[in-house]
Amino acid sequence: MNIIVCIKQVPDTTDVKINPETNTLIREGVDSIINPFDMYAIEEAVRLKERFGGTTTVLTMGPPQAQDVLREAISLGIDKAIHLSDRVFAGSDTWGTSLILSKAIEKIKDYDLIICGKQASDGDTAQVGPGIATHLDLPQATYVRKIDTVHLDTKPNVIIVERLLEEGYEILELQLPALITVVKEINEPRMPSLRGKMKARGAEIISWNNKDIDLEEDRIGLNGSPTQVIKIFTPPHKEGGKIFKGEPEEIVNELVKEIKDLL
Repeated sequence: MNIIVCIKQVPDTTDVKINPETNTLIREGVDSIINPFDMYAIEEAVRLKERFGGTTTVLTMGPPQAQDVLREAISLGIDKAIHLSDRVFAGSDTWGTSLILSKAIEKIKDYDLIICGKQASDGDTAQVGPGIATHLDLPQATYVRKIDTVHLDTKPNVIIVERLLEEGYEILELQLPALITVVKEINEPRMPSLRGKMKARGAEIISWNNKDIDLEEDRIGLNGSPTQVIKIFTPPHKEGGKIFKGEPEEIVNELVKEIKDLL
């Protein structure tokens, strides 16, 4: 079973800075980590490989420093790592990012399952995973909390998952190849072993730029993205609400009167 995990390097802080000219995050000089939800995607991929065999490949798009998270993924049990890095990728929105990642996955070719974290901590859109599935025309399941089983001895191969809902869950059967996004309930990520750290230190990171995936530059990057941040501002401070004092009956009557005055 060949699995691709898409991960993202995100700032290891809530004190992010914005480039006033491009309205994008300033990542240089900021400590970065693997997006927390992607840690669960990595762990699930490694567990599936341990059960069914095959290979695991981690894929990320980002500046040169993004190789750090790829090496960390290898230390956690991932077999191969691919780094997508090109100046023309910079500023891509979720549509552009999912397009770039999908073209890279098309180049990889041999895969059964794509796993993503449910969302990134710096964007919180939860759009890239579904976007990849849409570009590749794959079955998808979001917010997966459990993989019940994988049938690799059937035609077609299928995966059965539990998808988290607000008030329960639903069981879905997907034909492979497919894409899933996972939530933290799915597993408990492992710590890297000493052997894993040694392997990651000397591992080869495959680097691809736009020439390798051959995308038109007017479809990606800041200028090619269909959505752009026009303005960023801090909302004005709101004054506190009114405090009612007195006996419960008096407070209720006064509150009802205030509500009626607003209608």
